[in-house]
Amino acid sequence: MSNPLTVSPSPASLTGTAAVYDRIGIGYSAVRRPDPRWAALIHSALGDARTVLNVGAGSGAYEPAGVALVAVEPSQEMRSQRPPGSAPCVAAGAERLPFDDQSFDAVMAVLTVHHWSDLEAGIAELQRVARRFAIVTYDMDVQGDFWFTRDYVPEIADAERSRVPSMERLTSLLGPCEVTNLPVWHDFTDGFMTAFWRRPDAYLDPATRRACSAFALTDQVAIARGVSRLEEDLASGTWQSRYGDLLDREDFDAGFRLVTGVSPHAATAGASGRTA
Repeated sequence: MSNPLTVSPSPASLTGTAAVYDRIGIGYSAVRRPDPRWAALIHSALGDARTVLNVGAGSGAYEPAGVALVAVEPSQEMRSQRPPGSAPCVAAGAERLPFDDQSFDAVMAVLTVHHWSDLEAGIAELQRVARRFAIVTYDMDVQGDFWFTRDYVPEIADAERSRVPSMERLTSLLGPCEVTNLPVWHDFTDGFMTAFWRRPDAYLDPATRRACSAFALTDQVAIARGVSRLEEDLASGTWQSRYGDLLDREDFDAGFRLVTGVSPHAATAGASGRTA
């Protein structure tokens, strides 16, 4: 079996995600800084894994230290933002991973499944190459009711629903798995769209919006219109009168979920979790 740490890039396996993030990923790592509380939960879900694959790795957020790790990221822009000393990163897509069966103890996929061109193929690949999985995604039935999308830019929720798999579909593809709620704290450092639920001024910042695919992949006229309305409501005190109760909360359920389980192929992989 080939050593997963030395596998070569596989351009043939890249997807349209590469082109998207080559365009919208500029400046991403300055805003999308991993939150240590989520990191602890994700790393705990990986258990005692000695070898880990990070699919849709982006700039390397949430990658654990102290393990043999390989990253997979199709976008050159995102790969270029990985800090010095990061784990080796392969140019590939989730739908066609260039690794042998059961090459890794665990695979992680953080906020990436909604970018895959073929969810079923991607899930099959995750379970083929690793004994267990830890996936972070979000439930649009919850996130669609977020105050910013509901009252200011509902077009975001419409666009997201066309891309984000439902929890029912995702878990049906994964088979037996455990779903854990991931709270978003008021001082959360990873600047995705709902991270600023208690900091509405952040939505007025173009750099903050640019680092989030929910903004980048939604009609920009609708975004500008909604942001303008929010700016007016903040200036007039309307937002505070509607949502002032949020200012007393420490965390918020924005629909993020950690989905964990064991690959159905793990039982045939032997005690080491790898095929011969």
